Amino acid sequence: MRTELHIPSDLRFLNIVESWLLGALEVELGDRVDWPRQSNRLRLVLVEAYSNVVRHAHKNQPNLPVLIRLELKGQDISMEIWDHGQGFDLSTYLPPMPEEKQDGGYGWLILNRLMDRVEYRLQVNGRNCLSLEATLPTGESESPS
Repeated sequence: MRTELHIPSDLRFLNIVESWLLGALEVELGDRVDWPRQSNRLRLVLVEAYSNVVRHAHKNQPNLPVLIRLELKGQDISMEIWDHGQGFDLSTYLPPMPEEKQDGGYGWLILNRLMDRVEYRLQVNGRNCLSLEATLPTGESESPS
């Protein structure tokens, strides 16, 4: 299954983005995965990625579109989030130190903890691309937490 969504850079559309992603995956995955657990994981990933585009990459430019691509092959999920911002230089990223109680910087950490592969490409044909991949565990093989 492959699908994509073009949506404005406006947090008012966040519920639409969530419904699109989670609805498409639930239809395709059915009961092959522990859906409540995986949907929460994927919701957090998507909210983090989309809100970062809106708040940082497209700041004060709600008419700039965000492109979200989703591909599912078996249990393997792949998402791409494309923006038109100046981009973020990952070489300047410093992981947050909890004891310093900093406000930002946790997004990259969250994405890397929840997904198997996270890649960010700057200025590909005038846009930036955040690629996220994970293999979703089957419902039977997961042990309860």
